[in-house]
Amino acid sequence: MGKLSNVIVSGGGTGGHIHPALAIADEIVRRNPDAKVRFVGALGRMEMDKVPAAGYDIDGLWITGIERKLTSTRNLVFPFMLLSSLWKARRLLKRHQPQAVVGVGGFASGPLLHQAVRMNMPTLIQEQNSFPGVTNRLLANRVRLVCAGMPGMERWFPSTQLVVTGNPLRQHVVQLAKPHDGQHEEALRHFGLKIDLPVVFVMGGSLGAVSMNDAVKAILAAQPCAAQRGYQLLWQCGGRHESDAQAWLKTNPCDGVVCLGFVDRMDLAYGAARLIASRAGAMSVAELALVGKPALLVPSPNVAEDHQTHNALSLTELGGAELLPDHLVRETLGIAVTRLLQDPEACASMAQAMQNAAKPKAAAAVVDELERLID
Repeated sequence: MGKLSNVIVSGGGTGGHIHPALAIADEIVRRNPDAKVRFVGALGRMEMDKVPAAGYDIDGLWITGIERKLTSTRNLVFPFMLLSSLWKARRLLKRHQPQAVVGVGGFASGPLLHQAVRMNMPTLIQEQNSFPGVTNRLLANRVRLVCAGMPGMERWFPSTQLVVTGNPLRQHVVQLAKPHDGQHEEALRHFGLKIDLPVVFVMGGSLGAVSMNDAVKAILAAQPCAAQRGYQLLWQCGGRHESDAQAWLKTNPCDGVVCLGFVDRMDLAYGAARLIASRAGAMSVAELALVGKPALLVPSPNVAEDHQTHNALSLTELGGAELLPDHLVRETLGIAVTRLLQDPEACASMAQAMQNAAKPKAAAAVVDELERLID
């Protein structure tokens, strides 16, 4: 296979695009320490900060998406953004002459891959979701290879160009699949939880989720005593909701609950939990499979093409998780938690299905394909 020494990775906008992009870059550099890996992102988006913080150079394109409301005045600027981004993308490709270009989705990925295809450069898409984004769907028949994070993507991409690799995770995340001896006890101590009751970890993402926070409040209002409900709660409510959640707890005294806006040690949070309730972003789904614990997945209704529901189905159909609709989670989360905790055999079966679905070597698989592409 070819040796990678000069690659451009493009995309971003959300952590779900940025993290796999960084995992791919890390694997390229791990194999070839002298390799040059550059990024191209969208000006003003989070990759312009996250990528340099990870040690990689990045160039920004003046590009954003089209507003769904077609009468929006912001759409009038889009043609100029697109032309500017196409011109700059071509200039960057000519300057750096990469062996290959990788797109992970997001606004910047489209112009760069479009120009790379026109210049006959090897191109690869890494698609995280079960329902691909608009950019990747438009480029599906033009790039040379698509590495899919989920199975069943033949509907969107030509089967001759499609390889199911799983979603690339950075090495510190992969380590979540390798708990050390005594981690459970360490985790309980870290969060101030007791050893005599199981822990349910509820997380709505870094920003939190109003519906999931309301579901936790409903559980605690009905059963404020941990011994009564039969479990403790590790509640990640999101930074912007933390003051509200803490104020609610002051006026509604409960025991056996730890509320945090942000969890600084996800390894210990996963290690403490017997059961996890989570949103269903592509990278969250990949992490949960690695952790190998039963999950209740609550897809966000506020994402394009309802792709979190498709992501959740990839695990529920394998038997590793259950799907709770967002509009019903307030009423159903407590019921589902109690039912599963009272059925150890079901939990064990779900945990095994999760482990079977895990793809800890996804980043290596993508880079393997990239090396074949340039060979």
